[in-house]
Amino acid sequence: MKLDILVFGSHPDDAELGAGATIAKEVSAGKKIGIVDLTRGELGTRGTAEIRDKEAAASAKILGVSVRKNLEFADGFFVNDKEHQLSVIRMIRKYRPEIVLCNAVDDRHIDHAKGSKLVSDSCFLSGLVKIDTKFEGEEVWQEPWRPKQVYHYIQWKNLQPDFVVDVSGYIEKKTEAIRAYASQFYDPKSKDPETPISSKNFTDSVEYRARDLGRMVGVDCAEGFTVERYVAVNSFSDLI
Repeated sequence: MKLDILVFGSHPDDAELGAGATIAKEVSAGKKIGIVDLTRGELGTRGTAEIRDKEAAASAKILGVSVRKNLEFADGFFVNDKEHQLSVIRMIRKYRPEIVLCNAVDDRHIDHAKGSKLVSDSCFLSGLVKIDTKFEGEEVWQEPWRPKQVYHYIQWKNLQPDFVVDVSGYIEKKTEAIRAYASQFYDPKSKDPETPISSKNFTDSVEYRARDLGRMVGVDCAEGFTVERYVAVNSFSDLI
């Protein structure tokens, strides 16, 4: 299955928090989108890996993505080395996306920046013909593939976006997908320990960031992304 966009996240829920409305909008437009979680989030204070597996599947169904995979890297301890790069490369070559979205380049959680660099490096390496890979149990060697663009979504830190996507009308779908992770986010009845992302303030911030970015560009809601190289447009009329 060839995908238009492949979204990577260091943990289940990263993709939804950073780009959930963009994903929902692209799916609505008929694009084929997949999500690859690098870890199962097993070091998270709340919930378990098994619970988060179920929540990720439920969220993927809400968003309507074509596929969701988990590479089962060690939460907190994965590194940007050959072994991990080859695992990511196999995913890129299998799904051959035109665009890759991945973690923030700088953030509070150490896995976010690590995941960002790992995926970005793997996107480059995936295009090299002398790197040989086969996908899980398949006999055929994979063809090289390099995505046309790699964009980084914004997470905990308020990074300055290089561009924003108008997601007006899709913030509700994003919120629904995030709520699928009931173990992780605000629940006044929960007896689990509090975490930085379990507060009502954090949950509210997801929407007010989108509304603030939208305000800055004259739309209702927007999601921001950073880039590693120039973003080009055909003409001024492409800008809103």
